[in-house]
Amino acid sequence: MPRKLLLAAAVALIAAIPALAWNRAGHMTMAAIAYDELHRMAPATIARVIAILRQHPQYDSRWKPQLAGMNPQDQDRFLFMLVARWPDDIRGDAAFDHPKWHYIDYPYKPPGQPATVLAPAPEAENMVAAFQNNAQIVQGAAPDDQKAVALCWIFHLMGDSHQPLHSVSMFTKQFPDGDRGGNEIFVKADASSTKTENLHAYWDGIMLTDDHYPAAGALAQTLEPRHPRLTLRELAEPHFEAWAQESFKLAISTAYRKGKIQGGADKDHGIPLPRGYRAAARHVAERRLVLSGYRLADFLRSNFP
Repeated sequence: MPRKLLLAAAVALIAAIPALAWNRAGHMTMAAIAYDELHRMAPATIARVIAILRQHPQYDSRWKPQLAGMNPQDQDRFLFMLVARWPDDIRGDAAFDHPKWHYIDYPYKPPGQPATVLAPAPEAENMVAAFQNNAQIVQGAAPDDQKAVALCWIFHLMGDSHQPLHSVSMFTKQFPDGDRGGNEIFVKADASSTKTENLHAYWDGIMLTDDHYPAAGALAQTLEPRHPRLTLRELAEPHFEAWAQESFKLAISTAYRKGKIQGGADKDHGIPLPRGYRAAARHVAERRLVLSGYRLADFLRSNFP
């Protein structure tokens, strides 16, 4: 089926299902935004990045079969999308998996909590340190197969850093050891919902759940004109750690509602999210998703001019 027809079908599908971004579908959408931006502004950068990604140790076994039969442009765009989700796809792989690289637990202790509740600093192994280490590999003299693995993490961490609940752990009497970025808070989407999920999962999947090429690619093309570069003043900030801090502040203000969020203690006792929560979360998520795509494009363009 021609690409335009695939995209049109995917747009119709998105409109028909609940609009659930940092699950696999979200990472793919972010990478598609970065690809589209580079295709417009710096196509030579795409060629350089693709040449390195093809040296990845799992390119032939994992990605090449999925790209077969696509036209060259769609192959390159889809490869960007597969690369961005790779660190989630290989969870449990002893050779490549790094569970602590996906987040940084900046501590949040809401006002009114007793002095007995402590809020420790993040562990040394975290998302910010991982990005810096992988950026050094990409910018150094490492062989291309190592750079390809590092690029996978750069792609992925660019997405994770813009999901507010990947940058925080809330410490309260209820969660003296931290809520692990909302993983210990169990909620329902609204009062009529029968499904309980943790707050982190709710945010991970707030934009899209279909992790196939047409749906994620179409969502990228839907979001790009809604958030052109000139409307995103945050793009003036060039530092990765500052981007994680942006997410931390949004976690406090929007995800946790300044510590007033209510959640159940387990999956059998989810508490409905308050009225208006979804709209506010969706607004933040959409903007953060597009920002991460533009920032990935900028990183690649500056390192592979």
